[in-house]
Amino acid sequence: MAELRVKVVPGSSRNQIAGWHGGGLRIKVQAPAENGKANRAVIELLAGATNMPRTSLSISSGETSPHKVICWEGVTDEHLRELLEVYLGENRDS
Repeated sequence: MAELRVKVVPGSSRNQIAGWHGGGLRIKVQAPAENGKANRAVIELLAGATNMPRTSLSISSGETSPHKVICWEGVTDEHLRELLEVYLGENRDS
């Protein structure tokens, strides 16, 4: 299982992984930080970026905080970082 720290910015103009930030990822989502909407948007965005099913991702800490730890089942930390680097490289100018 891989873990990744993320900093979430809800209420942004678009959904995007903004890049590495302090050892984790900075993620912007359009959804507001209410009733789990931003959390669901983060999981959806990260699942798509890593081409993994949403069910393999979970929030292990920070459910109500902008600073979260996301867990991926079935992948190592190294492989996860590789997947994210590929995604960020392909979407650098988006």
